[in-house]
Amino acid sequence: MSRIYLSAKLPELGTKLLKEAALEYKVYEGDGLISKEELIENVADCEVLICPLSTQVDRDVIDAAPKLKLIANFGAGFNNIDSAYAKERKIYVTNTPIVFTNATAELTAGLIIALSRRIVEGDHLMHGKGFDGWAPLFFLGHELKDKTLGIIGMGKIGQALAQMMNAFGMKIIYNQRHPLTSELEEKLHATYYSQAEVIQQADILTLHAPLTEDTHHLLTSDAFKQMKDSALLINAARGPLINESDLLQALKDQQLAGAALDVYEFEPKVTEGLKELPNVILTPHIGNASVEARDQMAAIVVKNAIALINQQPIKYIVNGLD
Repeated sequence: MSRIYLSAKLPELGTKLLKEAALEYKVYEGDGLISKEELIENVADCEVLICPLSTQVDRDVIDAAPKLKLIANFGAGFNNIDSAYAKERKIYVTNTPIVFTNATAELTAGLIIALSRRIVEGDHLMHGKGFDGWAPLFFLGHELKDKTLGIIGMGKIGQALAQMMNAFGMKIIYNQRHPLTSELEEKLHATYYSQAEVIQQADILTLHAPLTEDTHHLLTSDAFKQMKDSALLINAARGPLINESDLLQALKDQQLAGAALDVYEFEPKVTEGLKELPNVILTPHIGNASVEARDQMAAIVVKNAIALINQQPIKYIVNGLD
């Protein structure tokens, strides 16, 4: 029978679909992340590898799997995979786009609200010493109404976020490589500006760009110096979009007022010093961590595995292998 290896446990829907297809598969059952040695051992005779973003699939792993035909990544990103080498070896690499749009936009909206109204700071206070009582100037945050939300990367997630934040009465400005159609801009109440203008004008700046050579370290000390000192920064896209050492220094120098990060430059490591800042919210890469989104992601990777084994077309190929 065909072999499928899962380097992490999937939501129950995924294993249910595999069982219904009566395909032979094996799942990594260990605690924590799979080691490279164990991964190499288990891909030796499999045709399909289903893996999360945390599984590194490099040349060594690919070379250890002579029968491998598909690497189905459980996530939108795929920088954990040497996709170019996989293409050389005629191995498909797929991802799971689209289905987590709403979940990630919702988390971003939550981080915006939490940072603006200092909700996490307030929670920490009440879990500690508490407060003396209501006072006119105590623990002031900022309302979102009439503030400018700058979005860098106006794909599906950026657009979904724009729709959500319209309800709060925010002004939406954005930048990406190509402007949206005028019809879509009108629907989203969004206006295209240069990247520099978005950085300079935003009261809240949120990143939703893909990670490429061009967007690596999209925000460095130069950009932080251009931001309003009252501005807030959100990143629920890709960690390396931000130079975190520069961000730490900018926060210490009060070049911006706060930041909320769901992804990290050296994930899972958090840059030393960020945890100590009260105006920084840190969440553990949970942008698409909803039951609904993860079920749909599981369905995509498993259905692609089944389709490949049955010699049927697969979806969401990302390494240009047709």
